[in-house]
Amino acid sequence: MRPVKSLQPSPTVQVWDPLVRVFHWTLALSFAAAWATAEHMERLHELIGYFAGALVAVRVLWGFLGPRYARFSQFVRPPSAVLAYLKAAAAGSERRFLGHNPAGGAMIVILLAAIAATAVTGWLMTTDAFWGSTAMQAAHAVAAYGVLLLVCVHLGGVALASLRHRENLPLAMVSGGKRAPRHGDVV
Repeated sequence: MRPVKSLQPSPTVQVWDPLVRVFHWTLALSFAAAWATAEHMERLHELIGYFAGALVAVRVLWGFLGPRYARFSQFVRPPSAVLAYLKAAAAGSERRFLGHNPAGGAMIVILLAAIAATAVTGWLMTTDAFWGSTAMQAAHAVAAYGVLLLVCVHLGGVALASLRHRENLPLAMVSGGKRAPRHGDVV
């Protein structure tokens, strides 16, 4: 006789605090709105860019002041750890992390830097020193397309981790809860 699977949902623990969750989705919407307004609504595009830059500044502060899983010290790992994690993921043997895994932590830092670069180059184009500068316009475009590429990689990583660990990570970024740690998980 086969054992009957429990119909009870797995216990969950709160991982993502409200500020991290609101930041995440607000920044995603801000980037989409900035992209949508880039060609035809210049003033709105600028305001959205300033807002996105302010969001990044708040998240950086929260990375030092926030709760455990929001802190950079919890998820920023050395390049060797990121590469080891990616190697394990390629082999299908990566461990589950309750917080961000090393690749996800690296992606956060890179995305924050790229969005900050996009916001700063956008602002610089409005200054006397760079008004009409084709070099600054090109830098802004490269930064924005870089963010778009990073978002695609991020979504792929989230999909892969969700499938591999049988966990709905987008839902976790809405509710804040993730499946309680099991043997072998990194807390």
